[in-house]
Amino acid sequence: MDKPLVGGQAVVEGVMFQTKNRMVTAIRRNNDVIQYFEMERPQKEWAQKLKKIPILRGNVAILESSIYGMKHLEFATDRYERDPEDDISIEDEKQAVNQTKVVLSTIIVGILSFLIGKFLFTLIPVFVAEVFSGAITSHFGQVFLESLFKLILLLGYIYVISMTPMIKRLFQYHGAEHKVINTFEDGRPLTIENVQRHSRLHYRCGSSFILFTVLVGFVVYMFVPVEPFYVRILNRIALIPVVIGVSFEFLQLTNKLRDVPVFKWLGFPGLLLQYLTTKQPDDTQVEVAIHSFNKLLRRD
Repeated sequence: MDKPLVGGQAVVEGVMFQTKNRMVTAIRRNNDVIQYFEMERPQKEWAQKLKKIPILRGNVAILESSIYGMKHLEFATDRYERDPEDDISIEDEKQAVNQTKVVLSTIIVGILSFLIGKFLFTLIPVFVAEVFSGAITSHFGQVFLESLFKLILLLGYIYVISMTPMIKRLFQYHGAEHKVINTFEDGRPLTIENVQRHSRLHYRCGSSFILFTVLVGFVVYMFVPVEPFYVRILNRIALIPVVIGVSFEFLQLTNKLRDVPVFKWLGFPGLLLQYLTTKQPDDTQVEVAIHSFNKLLRRD
């Protein structure tokens, strides 16, 4: 029997794991109790058709991850900030909330957050490169400078936020997520000891995807004009889906070829970035990740 393909993400004081059918989050409350949140992944026929089209399927996958992941982040943040004694029953909570409004607001917030972040990291480097357009006039030089600043902006942003206590713990849970998936894919029992022996880096990580958008963007932008400036702005915005789609395909390719010695190096840049986006988790964090993963497998 083939193992299911499992992905995941870190949330506040917990980990979310997902297959193509279901998502499960486990978090540790401030009273040391592990609490779960789970939901089925809607299987929309139109989305499934789009996922069969190269380049386009990457945009669908990223958009879905942003939307559904936001729901789990909301759950984790709400439970983290709420005193367990103030909890109401699940049934009362369901009756108190208009589910349609929750879904719509989650979708809107997820889409806007993704687009705003992507626009900022795409357009700010364009303006910086334009500042130096008098000194660096070649097409290659302008695209290289833009991509270099984008990379510096990305690494600097991750480094700065990783110094805050909450983000550091989030990155520890990110490491726990990877360790659990690596242990599972290695065929080892999910014990704390086994999980801690495995790497906190993983080829399919979204951190690698973010880095690939910088590298892929550099190649794609070499084939489009940078002058006049407004054309450069417009083509950068228009090419966002292309860069996302190609980066997604490249991420999938590096994962498939990771056991082929000749091509294994393709995933190394993404793995190196994960030294910033993951931290070594402690045993209690690994325990939460194991609980989340096991519950997913039982439900899926």
